[in-house]
Amino acid sequence: IEAGLDMGIVNAGQLAVYEEVPKKLRDLVEDVIFNRHPEATDALVDYAEQVRGTGKKRTEDLSWREGSLVERFKHALLHGLVKFIDEDVAEALATYDAPLEIIEGPLMEGMGVVGELFGAGKMFLPQVVKSARVMQKAVALIEPHMEREANTSRGKLLLATVKGDVHDIGKNIVGVVLACNNYEIIDLGVMVPAATILDTAVEQGVDIVGLSGLITPSLDEMAAVAQEMARREMTQPLLIGGATTSRQHTAVKIAPRYEQPTAHVLDASRAVNVVSDLLDEQRKKTFVEQNNASQDQLRYVYSQRQDDPVRTLDEARANARECAFEALPTPAFLGRRELEVPLAELVPLIDWTFFFHAWELKGSYPSLLDDPEKGAAARELHGHALEMLERIQADGSLRAKAVLGFWKAHREGDDVVLQDEGGAEVWRLPMLRNQATLSEGRANESLADFVAPAADGQPVDHLGAFAVTAGLGADELAAAYERDHDDYNAILVKALADRLAEAAAEWCHRKAREAWGITDGESGEAGDLLAERFRGIRPAFGYPACPDHGPKQRLFELLDAPALGMSLTESGAMLPAASVSGLVFAHPDCHYFSVGRIDRDQIADYAARCGDEVEVVEKRLGSWLAYDPDAPTL
Repeated sequence: IEAGLDMGIVNAGQLAVYEEVPKKLRDLVEDVIFNRHPEATDALVDYAEQVRGTGKKRTEDLSWREGSLVERFKHALLHGLVKFIDEDVAEALATYDAPLEIIEGPLMEGMGVVGELFGAGKMFLPQVVKSARVMQKAVALIEPHMEREANTSRGKLLLATVKGDVHDIGKNIVGVVLACNNYEIIDLGVMVPAATILDTAVEQGVDIVGLSGLITPSLDEMAAVAQEMARREMTQPLLIGGATTSRQHTAVKIAPRYEQPTAHVLDASRAVNVVSDLLDEQRKKTFVEQNNASQDQLRYVYSQRQDDPVRTLDEARANARECAFEALPTPAFLGRRELEVPLAELVPLIDWTFFFHAWELKGSYPSLLDDPEKGAAARELHGHALEMLERIQADGSLRAKAVLGFWKAHREGDDVVLQDEGGAEVWRLPMLRNQATLSEGRANESLADFVAPAADGQPVDHLGAFAVTAGLGADELAAAYERDHDDYNAILVKALADRLAEAAAEWCHRKAREAWGITDGESGEAGDLLAERFRGIRPAFGYPACPDHGPKQRLFELLDAPALGMSLTESGAMLPAASVSGLVFAHPDCHYFSVGRIDRDQIADYAARCGDEVEVVEKRLGSWLAYDPDAPTL
């Protein structure tokens, strides 16, 4: 009987950089893997016989410490090893004539190799950030010995998360990667007003301005910054990045406000090339021409889409989803309750796929761990993440809290009315409705459709709401790592806090279904929870089904979320950043959907129901409008 190897099990912490595997061994292994010739297996077996030895416990390989100082720096940078950096920097200070020579020489040479491997896809973002940690610690040790000398950076960039937004993981990663490539980074942090961004850009003489944001209101803030740059007649290129940003939005809403090059940067791996092109006089012209042509095409496609017809609000309401409301569940309690959230119960609910995406390791977990190219980097990062999770559980440096509430609810038109136990109205929540021209049989849905109308003899319906945070202590812990020049662990903490917050939302939703008594048929297994194999949904304000962040303020008041240590920025971003809040629907037919493009008639109707001016609502929902609010009406 022939047997084959299905899977190799390795210790991720002992993996070598692929390029450093001896060429002979690498060729033999690749011959077998890629079935290059019939004798491949025999050749590998023969080689194995030549290196056979007695088994022994693996010890740390320190043979690299016997190399020259330059070789040691290169090895430490390539492998992200900080253990001996103090010793090697001390030797370098005694060896080199000037401290700056150490940075410009072996350190930058080593980072150059890292950059080349990263660009060639032979190193991945987590490994690059580890390399950056070595560089940062070395520079921190060298700088006290340096006199003020000429700046040798390739260029100076200002990075900031715009006003009202608190998310900075992506921005921080871009900053680290650019710094690795010898660009000077001025990072202003989060919630930075436009005036501060632009005043600093002028004072510091930066070459490029980069803006980041996650929540949808940040898109309008970026456009406002671009417009102010134009008013000030600034000339620096503008880079746009963040989860909610896109090439199309940048082309349609931001670039037209600023005549200088304005480019969308998808991720850190692309940022280096974009910056390099913009700061090279010869390549800049080509880049700008290609970027302008691409944006012209995106604007054309957008204009064509804007011509697609939408239904009037009355027509959409006439085509609402019809739901049956029978045997409505009753929650075990009314009002708000704070819940203890053990981190140990959240760890199994972490969606690791999105954790890896934050580190630009695309693929699905767990298959990503066995990816022939990215698997080694993913396994090592996963191992470090698990170690960090054990540490924060043991020392309590990261904490999670939750509040869950239920209220009597009924629908009035497209409003959901919440009442307390005595029947007094506590919140009239306006909902938006899809207005797309749909094929026959498809409804123009609103979340209000999944709540029963008030009617004599009709069972009483209920609506749930929640707020969770897993970010208590995250900023302080990340800041401690940053002070120790350890961006790798600082980013790791924030990325894990984000995933724990989503896990806490999943955990809280499960508690809501238990309180409602609608968990029949659920396995309770983590995989089924992450795959949403259960009844009900938990849409958050900002989701496609309810894209307006405005009602979040009232949600926080109703739940008294500040009692958990949570708060909101003026744009509706939650603090701590690793937080989730939303509504909980229990109807068996409810599901996630998008309201899509919203026309003038619904905006006017919605603004009236919110008690807001139309212009205010248009600003909050700018990226969802089916019309240009600045265009004259006929």
